[in-house]
Amino acid sequence: MQYRPLGGSGLVVSPICLGTMTFGSPVEESEAIRLTHAAIDMGINFVDTADVYEGYNRYLGSPGGLTEQIVGKALRERRDQVILATKVCSPIGPGPQDRGLSAVHILRQLERSLRSLQTEAIDLYILHWPDKLVPPEVTLQAMDTAVRQGKVRYFGASNHLAWQLCRLLWLSDQRHCPRLISSQIPFSMLRRELQHDLEFCQAHGIGVTPYRSLEGGLLTGKYHRGQPPPAGSRAAEKPDWVWKPDEAMFDKLEAIATLAEEAAAPIAQYCLAWTLTQPAISSLVVGIKNIQQLQDAVAAADVAIPPHHLAKLDAICPPPWRPPDPIRSG
Repeated sequence: MQYRPLGGSGLVVSPICLGTMTFGSPVEESEAIRLTHAAIDMGINFVDTADVYEGYNRYLGSPGGLTEQIVGKALRERRDQVILATKVCSPIGPGPQDRGLSAVHILRQLERSLRSLQTEAIDLYILHWPDKLVPPEVTLQAMDTAVRQGKVRYFGASNHLAWQLCRLLWLSDQRHCPRLISSQIPFSMLRRELQHDLEFCQAHGIGVTPYRSLEGGLLTGKYHRGQPPPAGSRAAEKPDWVWKPDEAMFDKLEAIATLAEEAAAPIAQYCLAWTLTQPAISSLVVGIKNIQQLQDAVAAADVAIPPHHLAKLDAICPPPWRPPDPIRSG
């Protein structure tokens, strides 16, 4: 497996990151542990979870923690073989201190995550969402405390826009706090709203680790025009987690499938491989429910996208508008 740098951190990670959001339900504990061990055996050295994850049982304000506990058990004897990431911010209860990026919540949840994951330190601690009520200076000070205590090695952000990342970088420089090293955003061939943010991350040494690169299975070829979602699919099991495709969406999916066939690659591998060609991408967080999905994700790292396909894919799934450059014509 060809490993990639995670931004300018010095960390080197597999191009596929094991996403664990479904651990607990529908992927029960013993199978989740088996999949985690299989992923490591296949060369994956990057595992992503969050304090709020508990599979499909998750709801706004649910206590979370279940997935972290499963990951902790899976890594008990193999902790040193992976870069372990978890997240903080999402509601894990009804109280005002049960969410957000205040120092109280961050440092309290950090201790809980360390216990659940059965580890002495989190390799990558991720701010799951922006918090409009907490000044970023407060959040950075909490991260600085966690790093100085040796409980966090690096920190990153998730669901933050480029201007929010820029503000965090500037404040880190001003206050001599740790610098964020990663950005986790929703990004796929069908979801390119943040395409231009990738260039900012590339310029500033931030490794991008997208999630939803297969859009809940839409880009796997399992959904077909005029047919109900197949049993076992995300749309059948958790429909509110998947876009409902319309006729225009099926037009795109069928056009992408034609190009994947031309490239002699399964559509899921083809779409993951395309995402890996984009600027600043370090690793794709891919949710896995079975060994076949794991094997397909790993195989995607070796798929080559024909250069002449790139313009065709831009025509099918256009990138967001960019203002013209009257000086350089770019």
